[in-house]
Amino acid sequence: MSIYESIILGIVQGLGEFLPISSSGHLIIVPYLFGFKPHSLSFDVMLHLGTFFALLIYFFSDWLKILKEGYLSLKEKTINGPLERKLFWYILLATIPAVIIGLLFEGLAENTFRSPLLVSLVLAGFGVIFYFAQKKNKGVKTLGEMRRGDAFLIGLAQSIAILPGVSRSGATITAALALDLKKEEAVRFSFLLSMPVVFGAAILKLKDIFHDTANIYWYVLLAGFLAALVTGLLSIHFLLQFIKRFSFNLFIVYRIIFGMAVAGIFIFGARL
Repeated sequence: MSIYESIILGIVQGLGEFLPISSSGHLIIVPYLFGFKPHSLSFDVMLHLGTFFALLIYFFSDWLKILKEGYLSLKEKTINGPLERKLFWYILLATIPAVIIGLLFEGLAENTFRSPLLVSLVLAGFGVIFYFAQKKNKGVKTLGEMRRGDAFLIGLAQSIAILPGVSRSGATITAALALDLKKEEAVRFSFLLSMPVVFGAAILKLKDIFHDTANIYWYVLLAGFLAALVTGLLSIHFLLQFIKRFSFNLFIVYRIIFGMAVAGIFIFGARL
């Protein structure tokens, strides 16, 4: 892998992990379109670590408050308290389905659903679901008004993102919109919820690095990590600001058009 490919894929990871367009789907489609060789497991881990640190840096103060309130909740044996205390338990509850589904079916999903054609169709199809969720959304709930059932359903939606092309952020935001959360609150909860899953994905793959026989230089890994980190930080900030003024239509249209275009390219055998 060249450093050029490393930076491109790092940017793809940083954009796709946080914008609702699917990082896993784009990491399959982009190499297909440009004729890149399959990237190594070590590189995959570095990309996930890059986006994890982007989340850690951007939401560091939020997570300090959430973890502090989680500790106090356990100590005081009550969930009543500030919003951060409720968020601690809601994030934990919503993470459980993703952990169970991920451990049971990650290998199957990664090996079975990696066809660029299938990924592109999922990308476009879920864009349609995203559209109807946004159309249904009343935008009346804040995070403080969210219930345990809402958190669990959003967690179930997150587990669907094991399929490349769905998008973890896209799935959680779509579910939150369908449950009538305000769009800004939906995005914020999606980002907070993503941190345990992104970290867990990196750790799960970290143990397999020792069996990775691919010959890849450290500076290529570092370039991918930094590209994912910087692009991830910019993507988080961009979406949080963008959604204050605009709807999700830009991402919905992109998903549908890009997905169908890639499907056409795959069917007719064209590449860039």
